Amino acid sequence: MCNTPTNTSVLLIYTGGTIGMIENAETGVLENFNFEQLQKHVPELQQSHCRIESIQFDPPIDSSDVEPEVWRKLVKAISDNYDKYNGFVILHGTDTMAYTASALSFMLEDLSKPVILTGSQLPIGVLRTDGKENLMTSIEIAAAQNKDGSPVVPEVCIFFENHLMRGNRTTKMNAENFNAFRSFNYPVLAKAGIHIKYNSSVIHQADTSKPLNPHYLLNTNIAVLKLFPGMHENVVAATLSIDGLQAVIIETYGSGNAPRRQWFLRLLREATQRGIVIVNVTQCSAGTVEMERYGTGYHLLQSGIVCGYDSTTESAVTKLMFLLGHGYAPEKVRELMGQSIAGEITIG
Repeated sequence: MCNTPTNTSVLLIYTGGTIGMIENAETGVLENFNFEQLQKHVPELQQSHCRIESIQFDPPIDSSDVEPEVWRKLVKAISDNYDKYNGFVILHGTDTMAYTASALSFMLEDLSKPVILTGSQLPIGVLRTDGKENLMTSIEIAAAQNKDGSPVVPEVCIFFENHLMRGNRTTKMNAENFNAFRSFNYPVLAKAGIHIKYNSSVIHQADTSKPLNPHYLLNTNIAVLKLFPGMHENVVAATLSIDGLQAVIIETYGSGNAPRRQWFLRLLREATQRGIVIVNVTQCSAGTVEMERYGTGYHLLQSGIVCGYDSTTESAVTKLMFLLGHGYAPEKVRELMGQSIAGEITIG
């Protein structure tokens, strides 16, 4: 049983995105409004049982422009205010929300408080907006505590359209409907109806004795190579020979399969021998990479390719940035890519 005590507090961090926009009455163009006006558009905030305070990025950032520097600012904001609040809600544009949630899950080591990312498909000032419900429920989840006073969901999550999902398991899969996000390979952490029903068995259990260990080092020398029938040798060769490249994510077919052409395997093998880390993730929305299942995947394993298991591309990208940013040797990066360090993959 969880509750929201009256002495809890939540920090809202507004980065930008549709949820914080309002239509200009004269031009009809969506513009960022001052976050101070939030209570005007969401009077329900006054009825909340917890203390709510806010900070905002100035200027607000469209999620298409989100870069690792934004993630560093978010980590800094959470770290600086960590002892002042019971939980954090980040308002963020939907296009790169899954990348941000994944990155924060690695950068906020030993997190023991809720960090809930949410947003909306329609601006919060529009009559049919999904923003109000997403915002109010995210605040309630961020403040929710167990009977012993511990937070109910002490991890980085995305809440959208009645579903709470682990952040590094989530992908944006719909640009039109309100149910924009899905966690294909991991159960939802909670469902919001009349009551919020938490799935405690799949929620991360934090060690509250450990202090938050924020990380800021990221290395973006990464490429994503999506396979398709008829892909030319020069395309693969050009990608693998990018100056400064340190890691590549290959989006393969099915359970991790790829062409067995000699030139393809040779290029991959030569790249791994040069120290480039290559991770195999599936193009499929659901399922996992099993390179030993078929000969077309086994050849990749023999070429030094790392199994990405059921990782999303967003999670694999940000995990590689995190590991490379810490200066690990390629062999160590390969080892850690095969381990779950923030609940991002299922092994076995």
